[in-house]
Amino acid sequence: MKAIAIVPGTKTVHFVDRPEPSISRPDEIKVRVLQVGICGTDREEVSGGRAEAPKGAQELIFGHEMIGQVVAVGEQVTRVQPDDFAVFTVRRGCGSCLPCLMNRSDMCLTGDYRERGIKGMDGYQAEYVVDTEPYIVRVPRELKDIGVLCEPMSVVVKAIDEAVRLQMTRLPSAPSTPDWLYGRRCLVSGLGPVGLLGALVLRLHNAEVHGLDIVNADSARPQWLSGIGGHYIDGRQVAAEKIQDTVGAMDFIFEATGVPKLAFNLIDALGRNGVYVLLGIPGNDGTISLPAAELMQRIVLSNQVMIGSVNAARGHFQMAIDYLLQAHPRWGAFINRLITAHYPYADYAQALFTHDPNEIKVVVDYE
Repeated sequence: MKAIAIVPGTKTVHFVDRPEPSISRPDEIKVRVLQVGICGTDREEVSGGRAEAPKGAQELIFGHEMIGQVVAVGEQVTRVQPDDFAVFTVRRGCGSCLPCLMNRSDMCLTGDYRERGIKGMDGYQAEYVVDTEPYIVRVPRELKDIGVLCEPMSVVVKAIDEAVRLQMTRLPSAPSTPDWLYGRRCLVSGLGPVGLLGALVLRLHNAEVHGLDIVNADSARPQWLSGIGGHYIDGRQVAAEKIQDTVGAMDFIFEATGVPKLAFNLIDALGRNGVYVLLGIPGNDGTISLPAAELMQRIVLSNQVMIGSVNAARGHFQMAIDYLLQAHPRWGAFINRLITAHYPYADYAQALFTHDPNEIKVVVDYE
């Protein structure tokens, strides 16, 4: 079968021929890949950034955002059956720490986990993949066209869920409101796919959502935000430290840019008792100077919380599907506009290296 592989640590990316995988265990599932999403991690990998080939191999099949159709299942499999649409999760646990033994490899303590298409395990840029039942999630047929968004949505859902759980635990008034996010003023920093999916989840909770970026208001990402009832803030016109003065204090900030200076300046926009979740991962050149005393005073005296969040467990994938199902009747085909370009797998180079100004999510098609 055809697959697309990289040589980690280099800019080498090319087609490879691999044996078509087959089921060898009763709990395995074989899936025909339909679509694979391209994200910043993929582009970092093909530029020579962080990636690790499987043990004993020189090449890594990359790609970790996928949707496929089940073609065969082992005799013990019950979660899916042939012809179902499904996604596989990304991370595989270390097998030794308690979180991994509890199927929460997203919270691995040792760092010895593997990730399909990223760290020590081939990914999904291939015609077929096989994996075991604990890592599969069935996708309803009506979500087939946007099921490739499940992986980034799972990361978003985990981050928001953690933030809300913290607020429900630590704030005495929070349990009096069935949905803590309802009507809350929320800021999403960075309107890429993760940021816009974050805005989508927050709008499904009927939060007041403001999205911050540095693109023209009439371009694709602010327009998509507006289409789900969000409000755009142009960071070229409103400085991060002025957002509270111009828009109001934020109850929740969702940071998805990975730009350190912006991320810390946005603390000025966070209100009393607010919660701030960081998802963006900066490069290694993000050294900045901070007014440390002022920053500490603000966080302590305002009862603020900052948390980092990465990856997602299988349960978060299921939650992601549930949110997409909620969005489907509310906004219909408008959700599909998050996917702005499809490329056949033979044109993978265009998918990886073409950057249209109105790009949101690019997908490689294997159909």
